[in-house]
Amino acid sequence: MTRLCVPLFVTDVNQLRRDAVLAAEAGADMLELRIDELTEPTQLPDLSLPYILTCRPANEGGQSELSVEDRLNLLDAMSAGRATYIDIELQTYQKRPDVVDLTKGGRRIIISTHEFSGRPPRLHNWLVEMAKQEASVHKIVWMARSIRDNLEAFELLREPLRPTIALCMGEHGLISRILAKKFGAFLTFASLNNQSGTAPGQISIDDLKNIYRWDKLVASTKVYGVIASPVMHSMSPAIHNAAFDAVGHDGVYVPMLVNPGYESFKAWMESALAFEPLDLSGLSITLPHKENALRYLQEKGAKIEPLAQSIGAVNTIIIERNGGLHLHGLNTDYAAILDSITDKLNINREQLAGYRIAVIGAGGTGRTAVAALAYYGATIVVYNRTVERAQQLAAEFDGNRGKVVAMPIDRLCDSCCQIYLNCTSVGMYPNVDASPLGDTPPKITSDTVVFDTVYNPMETKLLQHANSRGAMTISGVEMFVRQAAAQFEAWTNQSAPTQIMRRVVEGRLAST
Repeated sequence: MTRLCVPLFVTDVNQLRRDAVLAAEAGADMLELRIDELTEPTQLPDLSLPYILTCRPANEGGQSELSVEDRLNLLDAMSAGRATYIDIELQTYQKRPDVVDLTKGGRRIIISTHEFSGRPPRLHNWLVEMAKQEASVHKIVWMARSIRDNLEAFELLREPLRPTIALCMGEHGLISRILAKKFGAFLTFASLNNQSGTAPGQISIDDLKNIYRWDKLVASTKVYGVIASPVMHSMSPAIHNAAFDAVGHDGVYVPMLVNPGYESFKAWMESALAFEPLDLSGLSITLPHKENALRYLQEKGAKIEPLAQSIGAVNTIIIERNGGLHLHGLNTDYAAILDSITDKLNINREQLAGYRIAVIGAGGTGRTAVAALAYYGATIVVYNRTVERAQQLAAEFDGNRGKVVAMPIDRLCDSCCQIYLNCTSVGMYPNVDASPLGDTPPKITSDTVVFDTVYNPMETKLLQHANSRGAMTISGVEMFVRQAAAQFEAWTNQSAPTQIMRRVVEGRLAST
């Protein structure tokens, strides 16, 4: 059993009592009481959960300035007959072999070591040294340099000499905390709330249980994730995990911070795919790695959807291991764009050939829209602040069944298109007063469709203006849910619970 442990700094006994109750109500299995700031013994209240007592010195990430002897005396005095475990650093153990005396009265020792500068060069030496000591649990924690460090932490958990805690700190190390249960760790730490973490990258118990499906995780759980940089803003984990829960799929979806650049992307893919115990089964790809994903799949000779090849970007990878490793690359963004428009107009994709469409922005989303719409024969006008970029995009896809031309953004006010599709970030939170149409928008009527791919806020200034003119509108939430639903179905071969996914997105946006 992997325990869920909430660390609490001990400064005020009454606050400790309240926080301990909150931790128990949130589903914690045990507590870590951090007494770093104390210099004299304090009477601890009776607590309903077992706990670890820790007095961490400053050189290992704590706040205690006491000498080794004074720290050990404090731990001894405050743990007598109460603490289930006492956390003692390996360095302290080596300096004071008599620390084993603290095990009297049934108290057990967690022997720990922490490295904040990166992966410790003596990692395996630490394991050897720990094995020489009389301790019940081994704890090894270091600051992750990249997401690949997590795989080494998982390896430490697979064949431990004793019950083991192996965690990577920082945003790169987030998955070591979420997946600790899958790999049979002694425990993982989760903060009481988003402001009370005691180590870099620690997430809240609420997120761990309610977003990352902690109670459902087992050794066989398949792992999915979103590769991005940055990644913590992504709502995809909440959406996909809620969908897994709704259909009973044994999976967990996690954020994967992969540094920019093709070599970083390739290094993670090679390492993660080779580490079979991870059970990596599907990936969402977003900025800045969509082009890197396509390049990687091409190099691996993977099956790639033709339109994804044409667009030049992959946002979804399916991973199968039936008779060997098989990778399949998709782009679900283009289908989400097409189907959002055709459903709104109650037409099929082929009927897009009768429409004139303004695509605002020549970046990645704009390129996806132009490629998809041109494929189905639409007439497209690309508007972009840098007209040369719009011209390059138009030249690439003009004549691919549809006609594509480029115009400078200041000519948008003269447009006579039937559909306006914003593929820029203009109007995105927190710049909610901005609109890609500027101060002199084109004529919009009840026959016009206005589609904003921005989903935060749910109703942008662009959509507010369109609604005031009676136009048909499509929000970025619609596209976001559709592309996520297509990913879900590609990975699980089950129908996506789109209403649940939409409700999760709208709920999280409403709370921001």
